[in-house]
Parts: sequence; structure tokens; C-alpha cells
Amino acid sequence: MLGKLTLEAIPYHEPIVMAAVGMMALAVLAVALLLTRQRRWGWLWSEWLTSVDHKNIGIMYIILAGLMLLRGFADALMMRLQLALASGGGAGYLPPEHYDQIFTAHGVIMIFFMAMPFIVGLMNLVVPLQIGARDVAFPFLNNLSFWLTAAGAILVNISLGVGEFARTGWLAYPPLSGLDYSPGVGVDYYLWALQISGLGTLLAGVNMIVTILQMRAPGMTMFRMPIFAWTSLCANMLIVAAFPILTVVLALLGLDRYAGTHFFTNEAGGNAMMYINLVWAWGHPEVYILILPVFGVFSEIVSTFSSKRLFGYHAMVWATVCITVLSFIVWLHHFFTMGSGANVNAFFGITTMIISIPTGVKVFNWLFTMYRGRVRFDTPVLWTIGFIITFVIGGMTGVLMALPPVSFVLHNSLFLIAHFHNAIIGGVVFGCFAGFTYWFPKATGFRLHEGLGRKAFWCWIVGFYLAFMPLYILGFLGMTRRLNHSDNPLWQPYLYVAAFGALVILCGILFQIAQIVVSIRQRESLRDLTGDPWGGRTLEWAIASPPPFYNFAETPQVRDIDAYWDMKAQGLSPKREDFHPIHMPSNTPTGIVIGGFSVVLGFALVWHIWWMAGLGLAGMVLSAITHSWFEHHGHEVPAALVARTEAAHARRMQAGHTLQEA
Repeated sequence: MLGKLTLEAIPYHEPIVMAAVGMMALAVLAVALLLTRQRRWGWLWSEWLTSVDHKNIGIMYIILAGLMLLRGFADALMMRLQLALASGGGAGYLPPEHYDQIFTAHGVIMIFFMAMPFIVGLMNLVVPLQIGARDVAFPFLNNLSFWLTAAGAILVNISLGVGEFARTGWLAYPPLSGLDYSPGVGVDYYLWALQISGLGTLLAGVNMIVTILQMRAPGMTMFRMPIFAWTSLCANMLIVAAFPILTVVLALLGLDRYAGTHFFTNEAGGNAMMYINLVWAWGHPEVYILILPVFGVFSEIVSTFSSKRLFGYHAMVWATVCITVLSFIVWLHHFFTMGSGANVNAFFGITTMIISIPTGVKVFNWLFTMYRGRVRFDTPVLWTIGFIITFVIGGMTGVLMALPPVSFVLHNSLFLIAHFHNAIIGGVVFGCFAGFTYWFPKATGFRLHEGLGRKAFWCWIVGFYLAFMPLYILGFLGMTRRLNHSDNPLWQPYLYVAAFGALVILCGILFQIAQIVVSIRQRESLRDLTGDPWGGRTLEWAIASPPPFYNFAETPQVRDIDAYWDMKAQGLSPKREDFHPIHMPSNTPTGIVIGGFSVVLGFALVWHIWWMAGLGLAGMVLSAITHSWFEHHGHEVPAALVARTEAAHARRMQAGHTLQEA
């Protein structure tokens, strides 16, 4: 009745795993008790879990990303400590099979459940505000997308305490991910977590494309859109084009495991290299799905804190479009060693070098924007400068590895790991933190504590260089990736430095947690009264912080690239009277219900509990049909309520300007 599920699936014999599960359970229990004590369950359900407000959904995405960052970083810290302790020929403290699960889970969590939700969360929060829209095109679909992503994250965390996770690496190459070499449930957890969350990401991509193309304010032509809106549009086009490839390749691997097919079994007529081609045909666009939006974040920050229009706006847009197109013709550089021949390798090596050109254009545009500007070195700017320096180093090592002969030497070494993290941490993670700091006042109504933010930045950047620069050296010294111990005394000092660097990054994360806690406690002194704490240039800064649920009392008229800066220069003030009713969508529980049933479906398919799988699938389908059966007219916001809300914002603005003048 329970398929392959037995009590032996719970790893009682692994104290580290049980301690981690216990800590997670205690955290969930503590949150539940706090909500009960504060009588907040109804508020949580109506204001957040069932909300279709793009701002609330964006915040929930970012909260999910933050929680998964803690889990993913814990895995990374365990790996660094294991390699440091086991660098003198000892066994370390992690068994080999546990270590393999950790490095697989680390990659999966950080890409799929930390970076992707963070990026999608920022886009959800900001893009509709930047283009002058009241919500996204499909509000219910937005809620559903989040809960499908959360369902995938839940499955990954369930695997920690019930069964195991994959031991294959984060892309699960066959034949290692096939039944012969991975007969357990770890790869199945991997498959269903990614399939469910991937569906949510695909739906989010469609939603954001339609929103940007169809819901811009009057006067906002394509070449008056903020750069962040442009990079979000291109990233979501990549999502829609690339994620179906991942869905198909994981479905084929699933058929190999569940139905006995042999799509990727060489000796049975399949081709394992076809999996690697397909997964990287998704995988390299995925890199740009992550990096393009943060390029937009840095563009907004550089322009705002330099008090200048972004240098080379049109060049920046076309560079983004070029990267979007070129990202689909560089994937083979991930496996030059497969033996495709000199001509194929040369083609992909050249395209990899070419794609660095539009990226270089962006770097020079940022530098020229800051040149002779009145640059204010607030925390978002520190993250930006740290990004430029770190990402350029990562880009140069990428161009180096675009040479097939170099790749043949360094491909499976720690040099590659250092390069990848140089791009992802120095680019995506720093960009997420910059955007988080920059738009935090807009989302919450108060700024983050500046001093703790600076401490967090310095710990992150110093810790990064300590943790990953030694890996470049270790790669040159011949240390390969995915080792769980080593006995080469030449490598030992570098592994110690890398472990120390991870501990410094841990300090940075602790400072970030302290920053959020202190900022909440001191929120009145950090309050953003004007809605424009940074002197912003785009439309999101034209309204209150946090924005009213309808965003704009009146749809703005756009006359310039920097729409709000133009309004301030023209002396245009927000409308104060003669408001009209506003139609808004209503909340719905369907998204969280479908997400819950998808967790049931995924868990049942992992353990071959077919009746439960049928129940989960039926619940998802019936929930969707039930939602579609009824008409959802939304609700109308009375003009009087709009007038009161806008009058309150006007009073706060006046108080804020008075304080600034004083």
C-alpha cells in the first residue's frame, strides 16, 4: 500500500541528518506557535498565502529564496569543512554517500530554489510598478507559479528526512542517474522536484512576458522601458524557450527509470551524450536567465546613485538582446571533451568569446555612468562595485576556458568550480543582495540598517575571495572536483584557506540576518515617508512605500526613459482629487491547494505509491477545473478609499520633505 516506503527510509543512523531535520522541525513549530499566539493565521491566509497581489507574491518568492539560501549554504559549509578535515588523508566527518548527496543538493538548491525564486521575486515585486501597471497580466497564475515552486522546494527538503537525495551532481548525468547506478529514490526526488517547480517557472515566464508587452503605461514605448524591465523581458523569453527543454529531458530520464526505456543507455541503443547536450541546451540559457535581470538591477542602481541618466541606454538594450540570442549557441563549451571534433569545438569556442562582447559593453556603460557623477556609496553601490570587479574576473576565466585546449586541461578540475562560483556568486548573488537592499524600502516602507549592511558586504566579498581564489590554484595543481577527501599535502593549505573563507561568508550571512532583525525593530527611525528614499528615476518611486494594493491611483503618463525623474523635473505632482473606482482581482486559495496536491503527487511518485499519486493528480486537476468553473469578477476599490489612501500618502510625503529640509 505504501509502495517502497518503509521505516528504514528514515535515516536514524545518521546523526547529522537527524539533527538537521530536528532543527527544521523546531523552526517550523516555533513559527506555528508564534502565529497561534499572535492570532495571525487568518491574516497569513488572507493577506499572503491566497494573495494574488504581485508585490506580496514577490516578497514570498524572496522569503523562500532566503530560507533555501540558508539550507544551501549549510551544505556548502559542510563540504568545505569536510575537504579541510579530510585533506591529510583522513576520512573527515561525512560518509562518502552523504557527501555526494550534499554536493548534489547544494547545486540544485542554490540554482533552482535560491537564485531562481530570488530573481523571479524581484521581477514580480518591481516590474509591474516600473511599467505603471496595477498587477501582472494573470494574477491567479502568478500565485499558482509561486506555490508550484514552493512545492518543489518542499520535496527537496522532505528528501533530507525521508529517503535520500540524488548522489549524481546537480545535473544528474546518465548513466549515473539511471536505475543501474542509482537504484534508490534520490534521483526520483530530483526529477519530480524539478518538474513541478519547472512548471511554475514556465508559467511565471509567460505571465511576465505578457505583462511587459501588454500592460505598459501610456507613452511607455519599448525604448522608454527601464533597463530592469528590458532585462526581465529577455530573461523570461529565455525561460519560455529553454525550460521546455529541461522538462522534456527530465521526462525522458523519468521514462528510463519508471518505464524501462533506454533513451540514454548506450548499450541498449540510446545515447547518454544526448542527455548532456539537451540539459546544457537548457543550462547555458539558464545562466543568462539568472544574470540578465541582475544586470538590470545594477543598471538601475548605478543610474540612481550617480544621479545621472544611464550611459548608452540603447547600447545596453541591444547588448541584452544580443546576449539573449547568443546564449542558445554556446552550450557545448560545457563539454569540449566529449569528442565532437575540432570544427565543432572551434565554433562553440568562438561563440563563447563573442558573447563576452555585449557583456563588456554593459560593464563600460556602468563605469561611464559613474564617471563624473555624484556617486553615493550606499550599500547597494558597494554590492555593485563588488560585482563589477568580481564578475570581470569570472568573465576572464570564462573566456580562458572558451579555448578548447585549455578546457581539456581544466574541465574537471576545481578551476571550473571557481569560475562558476565567480560568475554566480559575484554576479547573481551580489545582484540579488543589491536589489534586495535597493527595493527593500519600497516593499516594506523602511530602509535596511546601513552599518550592518556594510559589514555583511565586506564579509561576503572577503569571504568569497578567500573561499574561491584558492580553488583556481588547486585546479592548476590538478585537484579534481567532487572529491570527498585528498592525501596530497600540496593541496592542504589551500583547502584550509577555502574553509576559512566559507566561515567568513557565514559571518556575512549572520550580519544580514541581524540587519533584517535590527531594521524591523528600528523601523520607525528608518521609515521611508516620501516613497523615494534614494532619489529614484523610475515609476516605482512615484508612489508610497509600501505601495497601496492598487499601485497607482491614476495610470501615469510616460514622456521619458527616466519617467519619474522627468516628472520631478517638470514639477508634476501626484493627483490629489477626482479619483475613480479601481477594479482589482480577488484572492484565491486555488494556488496553494494545487501546490499542496502537487507535493502529494511528487512524494507518491517518488515512492511508487500509485493510489496516492492518483489522489494528488486528481486533486490538482479538480482544483483547476473548479477554479475555472466559476467566474472571478474581482472587486472594485471605491473612489473614496483611494482618496483617503492618497491623502495619507500626501501627508507622509510632506512630513518627509520637512524632515529632509530640517
